[in-house]
Amino acid sequence: MCSYTGRVFLAPLWSEATCVAVKITRLRPSRNSDEEEHLKKIGLLTLLIMATLLFTLAFTAAAAGPKAPAAPVPAAAAMPATPAAAATPEEHPHIHEALEAMRNAKHHLESAEHDFHGHRVKAIEHLNQAIHEAEICEQEK
Repeated sequence: MCSYTGRVFLAPLWSEATCVAVKITRLRPSRNSDEEEHLKKIGLLTLLIMATLLFTLAFTAAAAGPKAPAAPVPAAAAMPATPAAAATPEEHPHIHEALEAMRNAKHHLESAEHDFHGHRVKAIEHLNQAIHEAEICEQEK
């Protein structure tokens, strides 16, 4: 029977009771050349970039999809009956809340029994300055 050897192997051709061996060699080396490795890396990077681009476009398209239409407002509810009935919103609600909190903190510090080595007085001074600045902010439009 015919056998295979190293890089060259023998292909058996069967004829009348004889084994004829044909010598066949490999056409390319066993390891990939540097050029092949470089092309494989480029192909992989191209695939990753295309996949990233596809996911980015898919997610942005989904996020910018059609919005639900707003509920129609009845004509009677759209306009108030009298101008006095329409409540005017506060100009600066966050500043108003901050002023209340600072005034409350100042009151707590003023009613504290301990001086805390002069830090209580300094904190009250800083709160007075902050309250003054917040009042100026609240007057802005």
